[in-house]
Amino acid sequence: MGGKKKLGIKQMEKQQVKEDDSKTDKKKEKAGPPKERKTVGIMPPDAKDAKIVAEIKKMSVLTPYAVSTKYGVRISAAKDFLENLEANGQVQLISGSHNIKIYKPTAA
Repeated sequence: MGGKKKLGIKQMEKQQVKEDDSKTDKKKEKAGPPKERKTVGIMPPDAKDAKIVAEIKKMSVLTPYAVSTKYGVRISAAKDFLENLEANGQVQLISGSHNIKIYKPTAA
């Protein structure tokens, strides 16, 4: 009944040439130096290090994402780091939900 019409020889040749050209173009685009992967650290920075605490105090708002990007650690490690700082009294919890917590440095 219905369905795709059978192509003629010339049409099949043209279609085959287009497919070959597109495959070679894709191979040329992919060829190149491999992208470098940045390894993410598992261990958070030391919460008692004075230099790190000084850098943290300069930031206006602290989120786990901001800390993880700044120090190159995982977000879970950044969350633990911020909880340690809060326990030490160096940051204060402003707002939080089960997804994200927002901290600010305390005035010393």
